[in-house]
Formats: sequence, C-alpha cells, structure tokens
Amino acid sequence: MDIWHGLEEVPADLGRSVVTIGVFDGVHRGHRALITEARAAANKHSAPCVVMTFDPHPLAVLRPDRMPPMLGSLASRADLAEDLGVDHMLAVRFTHELAAQTPEEFFTQVLMERLKAATVIVGDNFTFGHRASGTTETLLELGERYGVEVRVLPLVAEDGTTISSTVIRGLLTAGNVRRANWALGRNFSVAGEVCRGAGRGGRELGYPTANLYFPDTVALPADGVYCGWFTILDDAPVAGDMRPHQRYMTAVSVGTNPTFGDERRSVEAFVLDQEADLYGRFCAVEFVERLRGMVKFDSVDELLDAMGRDVARAREILAAETL
Repeated sequence: MDIWHGLEEVPADLGRSVVTIGVFDGVHRGHRALITEARAAANKHSAPCVVMTFDPHPLAVLRPDRMPPMLGSLASRADLAEDLGVDHMLAVRFTHELAAQTPEEFFTQVLMERLKAATVIVGDNFTFGHRASGTTETLLELGERYGVEVRVLPLVAEDGTTISSTVIRGLLTAGNVRRANWALGRNFSVAGEVCRGAGRGGRELGYPTANLYFPDTVALPADGVYCGWFTILDDAPVAGDMRPHQRYMTAVSVGTNPTFGDERRSVEAFVLDQEADLYGRFCAVEFVERLRGMVKFDSVDELLDAMGRDVARAREILAAETL
C-alpha cells in the first residue's frame, strides 16, 4: 500500500478513485465498516481504494487544549488499513489554510481535482470545511451537483453503544480493556522501544520487565496490572530464547512504581517463561484483561506475593485465549 504524505504526493495520473475520509484513530469497528464498504465499491468499479486521513489530528491545530491522546500512530493506521485491502492512504497535513477552505472548495480541490473521486464514503457524523460548516447533507448536495456518488453510512452501534474513538478512550481510562477490545475489533496495543527502567523490582526480584515509556499524547489503559501479549517487531536476531514476530504471554504493569518511588509512568511487561535481552528492541504490548489496580505495598514480600498471583492469573486467562 502506498502512503502519500500530503496532497502534493498524490500522482497526477491517478484514475477515478473510491475515497473514504476520517481521522481513523484506532481503526475501530466503525472505521472498518467504512473501509470495507469503500473496498467493495472500488472492486465493483475496478478503481483504487483510498483512505484519506489527517496528520496531525485536526484538534492538534485548531484546539490543542482539547486534543485527545491517540489510540495509534499514523504507521499503525496504515498497517491496519493495508490489512483491509486499501490501495493508498493519503495523510493530509492539517493546517489552518486547509481548515479555512469552504466545503465546496474542499470538495472540488481535494476530492475531485486531486483524488478524482468517483465515489466518496463517510460516516453520518462527518463534517468538513471552515468551522465544520459542511455536513453529510452538504456532501450529498455537492455530490449530486458535480456527479460524484456519495454514500453516508450509519455509525456502528451494538449493545447500546455507538462505537467511536472517544468511547474507546473512555473505556481505556476506566481500565476496561475487554470492552475496548470489543469496540476495536482487536486487542488494544502500544508499540515502542524497550528502555531501562528504575532498576528495582525487575531482575533482582525474579521478574525482569521490558519497560516502555510514552508521552501523554499516547492513549494508555488506566494504571494497574493486566495480562496480554508481547511481540518483538524488528527483525534483528535476539540474544535469548525469544524470536521476532512471535507472540508471548505477558503480565503488564501500567503506571508508576509506587513501592520503589519511581514517578515515571510506564508500561512494564514481564514475559512469561522466556528470557532475552530486549533493550533497544522495538516491541508491541497487547492488552487482554485487567487483573487489578495499582497498589503500594508495605514490603517487598507483599509485592512478590501479589506478582506471583498476577502471573498465575495471567497464565490462566491467556491459556484460554489460545484454545
């Protein structure tokens, strides 16, 4: 799949295309419905399927005080879109100039002239143009005027919940990763480079952890202990008994280390039954279920007892996941 970083990278000889538009943060089940519809339309018309997203998030430019933590990076959005059969991803650089366009200017200059859209597919909460003045009704009117097919899909709702990135962030904030995974249609995950931690509570206690640190702009589950899966994403040989691109059972701590006074918020993964040098490796941690909240223990012995119970429970849950 091609990724075009900006409108100027769209090939001039691009033929008529099928376009779906959105931030697509997390590429959750609602996003997947849009992309699946676009892929089917593209197949029908023998046209390329284009996902148009924005980088940075529009709120990072227009209202940085309201910018939410992101469920995934642009790279992860691209990987998930490619898995759904998308031909091209256009990451539009969101600027004040772009935000100042009228709905009609956006429609004619971006969708028609640049992307040569034959079909445009959006969700029914889609807005566009200056001060979000363009609605789905506006889009339908412009499509009729300029001969572009416009399809507006209802938002995906199930069990009384309308699936959205905002809802998923709320579930993660509450530590409800099971429900967040249901809304995503996959396990929530984060990826980053393994760094050295505080140097306490790890190997010397019998639970060496791979520590990942993230800025506040990255969404994380609530502080606590979870079970999940750990994967080395890069291809270099591993010093130890782990292999790249293989998933391993893991117990995961999210938060600070209150017992040892470490105030840095981190994701610490203890990979079950394996031993390897992971420093500097690019790895992913998937979250399956929350085991308990974060606790400050009065002694190392109490901490070790709790960690032993966490590992046993993680092993039980994850073994059932593989059945």
